[in-house]
Amino acid sequence: MLTNLCLQIIPPKLPSSLQSPAVHRVHPSPLTKTTPAALSISTSVDDNRVTTTSYNTNFPITSHNDVVEDSTAAFWDYQFLFVSQRSETAEPVTLRVIDGAVPADFPIGTYYLTGPGIFSDDHGSTVHPLDGHGYLRAFVFDSSREVNFMARYVQTEAQREEHDPETGTWRFAYRGPFSVLKGGQKLGNTKVMKNVANTSVLMWGGRLLCLWEGGDPYEIESRTLNTIGKLEVVNGCDSISDVVYNKVDGDAWGLAVRLLRPILYGVFKMPPKRMLSHYKMDTRRNRLLTVSCNAEDMLLPCSNFTFYEFDSNFKLLHQREFQIPEHLMIHDWAFTDSYYIIFANRIKLNVLGAMTAVSGLSPMIEALSVNPGKMTTPIYLLPRFPNENKIKRDWRVPLEANSQLWLLHVGNAYQTLEDNGNKMNIQIHASACSYQWFNFHKLFGYDWHNGKLDPSIMNLNQGKIDTLPHLLQVSITVDAANGNCEVETQNKWSKSSDFPAINPAFSGTKNTYVYAATSSGSRPALPHFPFDTVAKLNVVTKSVHTWSVGSRRFIGEPTFVPIGTEEDDGYLLIIEYAVSVQKCYLVILNAKRIGETDALVARLEVPKHLNFPLGFHGFWAASN
Repeated sequence: MLTNLCLQIIPPKLPSSLQSPAVHRVHPSPLTKTTPAALSISTSVDDNRVTTTSYNTNFPITSHNDVVEDSTAAFWDYQFLFVSQRSETAEPVTLRVIDGAVPADFPIGTYYLTGPGIFSDDHGSTVHPLDGHGYLRAFVFDSSREVNFMARYVQTEAQREEHDPETGTWRFAYRGPFSVLKGGQKLGNTKVMKNVANTSVLMWGGRLLCLWEGGDPYEIESRTLNTIGKLEVVNGCDSISDVVYNKVDGDAWGLAVRLLRPILYGVFKMPPKRMLSHYKMDTRRNRLLTVSCNAEDMLLPCSNFTFYEFDSNFKLLHQREFQIPEHLMIHDWAFTDSYYIIFANRIKLNVLGAMTAVSGLSPMIEALSVNPGKMTTPIYLLPRFPNENKIKRDWRVPLEANSQLWLLHVGNAYQTLEDNGNKMNIQIHASACSYQWFNFHKLFGYDWHNGKLDPSIMNLNQGKIDTLPHLLQVSITVDAANGNCEVETQNKWSKSSDFPAINPAFSGTKNTYVYAATSSGSRPALPHFPFDTVAKLNVVTKSVHTWSVGSRRFIGEPTFVPIGTEEDDGYLLIIEYAVSVQKCYLVILNAKRIGETDALVARLEVPKHLNFPLGFHGFWAASN
């Protein structure tokens, strides 16, 4: 039984025999009914025909025959996805193979996965999952086909302040953008921008970096996972900046910017440019692409996006800044040979929320809300190399997608040219949800008022697939005079899905396959999230093949590990969160065999005392 369930949670009303007197004494086991074997479901969708095959695996399943029981078990299962893990392991731990075997052709390298690791301190405060300190996990594949596991906290400035390594205790001092403090300073607490380095991980130019949404990444020593320190990637790069549109400096908003900057930079210690956590790799040019926003963009109806391109030695080669007179927020973005592509997620300032947030009575995110005022989605095509592009359209005029989309993640984008380069077709594979589903204040079901999780928030559905997170194919045709944009559900796949991924060697070029985490919909109380299935979508034939992990087990983002020249010649790495037994497993799938009974190649068990919470984004780093 786990002893460090640190999120405070309110269970649904349970029978008296199942009620637990304290958070640290959670007993979901009375809800379990086991059968000899789990049912792993493989589904194929081709031209609207659905074929489902079932096959046995060798782990137990939990069967829920009545809705009340499933709702109760589902509530507890969701809590176990966000259980704090205070233990670290700097010394490699060899994982035990419990199914199959690590294949002989699996490359030597390391799978890195980052995400939050701690959600509750020892003084009564909890934090939103997005504000949890980064916990870096490393799965090292060696030449003997063993897999060794390590896990360490990223020692950011905030982590060192909030954690006592001598006693192992935590005292949160930062509010974080999504959280408030219960046992710390509330009123007047200006410690807001808590760089937790918990969102993405990247190996580039021999450097291992953990990234966050609002500040510089932290560099990590790849062999020991020791934190080297903050790496200033974007601040100080203005000397070669190419500002291509400057609207606000001379008007009233320019005055507001000048008034805000001393407060944001000086009082709240926000960096002038907030580097975003999502990066792109231009494999053709061998470049790393990143983007930043200005600190004041959070509060003003003007958005500044600065794009940076680095060579393999982290030398800055190219930089372009774009100012857009809209109040926008982006998490992920796309690129092609000619463009940086932004889907304009519209936001607006909540004045009352901003007042309570500044005072410390509410999280800073209360200052913002989504802005569903228009039913279309602007898509900006921002020129990377305007002198090389024959199409000289005004980038300040966005294309309008005829649907209201909140973009979540991009799998890939690429362009093809026609008419001697005067006409361009762009294809984008991504995930998005509606403005009706997306809620700043209850992401992951976290309620900052009481510090508790409610899984039902993540499973709301107004009866339409395009309300929930789902996979998209965006088709754009553009020339100097006109632009057209069409959006459709990818392969007509109707299940809630996110985290689209491809073979990284095809990034920025035409691809056939997209992999994603999706839901089987088999759990009545958790029909849409957390995910329990990997989907493989063929964007040419429009077929979908799936592999499901089993009952009361969830998965995170799939990561592709290439082994050959064919696009789907490789393996998928996923983490299985087996909440029914409170364990984590590293799962290896054959990317070619998704949908077949032999798709599972190996399952490796993380020791129970090192069980970790849900991760965000991962990265495969092959050894040279």
